Amino acid sequence: MSAEHPNAALTRRVFAAFGKDAKTIAAALHPDVVWRVPGNTAMSGEYRGRRAVVEFLRRTGLETGGTYRSSLHTVLANDEWAVAIYRAVGRRNGMELDVDQALVIRCADGRWKEVTAVPLDSAFERFWA
Repeated sequence: MSAEHPNAALTRRVFAAFGKDAKTIAAALHPDVVWRVPGNTAMSGEYRGRRAVVEFLRRTGLETGGTYRSSLHTVLANDEWAVAIYRAVGRRNGMELDVDQALVIRCADGRWKEVTAVPLDSAFERFWA
């Protein structure tokens, strides 16, 4: 069996740290990281730089009273890109979130440089509205 691509291993480390270890996440982010969340929701926008991205990720926990969780399903990666498909669950304002999502990630220098969240279900928009 061949070894996992470094960008796939990086993506698995970041997902393992979500909600648990902000330092590991920050270390995996390029200093000039840009994280984009589409739509017109409480979480939509473009977050630039490690501090802004870590704060955005922390807000997902705050906005959901600590119930937001993501479980990684599949990672595809090469020297420039990684794609993570995962299940997101949580509760907010009396609503339940339970959807598949994807992150499309451009990697540079062994870190996440650009991340675009891709909701795979319209329930994402309703949940974060």
